[in-house]
Amino acid sequence: MNSKVSKILSLVSGLIGLIAIYFLVRIIMEGDDAVKESLDLQNSLVSPFVQFAKVILIITTIVAVVFSLWNLVRHPKLLKKTLVSLAALAVLLLIAYMMSSDEATLNMSGNIIKDGEAGSTSKWVSTGIWYSMILGAIGLGFFIWDFIKSLASK
Repeated sequence: MNSKVSKILSLVSGLIGLIAIYFLVRIIMEGDDAVKESLDLQNSLVSPFVQFAKVILIITTIVAVVFSLWNLVRHPKLLKKTLVSLAALAVLLLIAYMMSSDEATLNMSGNIIKDGEAGSTSKWVSTGIWYSMILGAIGLGFFIWDFIKSLASK
């Protein structure tokens, strides 16, 4: 990274830090108990801080996505590798979807829980659970493989 970009990023980071410190000092000056008790005080002190955090998060997300896409466009081999990885994740999602159930969600006594009716929402929740379990099992498998490989190399 060249020095001009580094200086600009340092200045932007410093500015963000100063704005955050300003909000923090305002909250500390009012006191923790006063902020908890008064809704108007919360709206005047905490809400701007939360809005500032949201704006920073949105800007950071946009910059990260744009630069990631730009990097993929500039490096075709990396783009191909990324597309293959996304295809593999899509296949795993399809497997999780096929394994999932769209039955109603029941509690311990066998009654349908509130908003647990059978249907597409239940199917996607089940898909998310299966997808997490599949990815977790793959991650655990690679962890164990790496552990065994490191033991064998010593």
